[in-house]
Amino acid sequence: MTIDGEKHDHDIAIYPDKTGGRKKWITKERHGTSHKFAREEMEEHLEKVDTDQIEKVIVGTGQYGKLGLLDGAEELLVEEGVEIVEVKTPEAARLFSEGETPRGQKLGIFHVTC
Repeated sequence: MTIDGEKHDHDIAIYPDKTGGRKKWITKERHGTSHKFAREEMEEHLEKVDTDQIEKVIVGTGQYGKLGLLDGAEELLVEEGVEIVEVKTPEAARLFSEGETPRGQKLGIFHVTC
């Protein structure tokens, strides 16, 4: 995945003002796999943004749709009043870059390794 001219071959998060790695180790320690996405991991990502400004979280589930949000992660976003878009990574990347929501109002988390 290429972001701002830089190629990434690992899971990545795109915040309103920067990019960073996905904190998948949090979920892997608790659930034994990084193909799930736990509430605690989502909390870590939301700490890096102004949740009053974030309207949408776009989750790229991988080329084959392997990554899935666990109920707790979804509940957290609902509690925050954030729209959740969960689609395969190619579609998620397109929605993130071409969608109507300005970058300052969205968070993108992308599974890019499978």
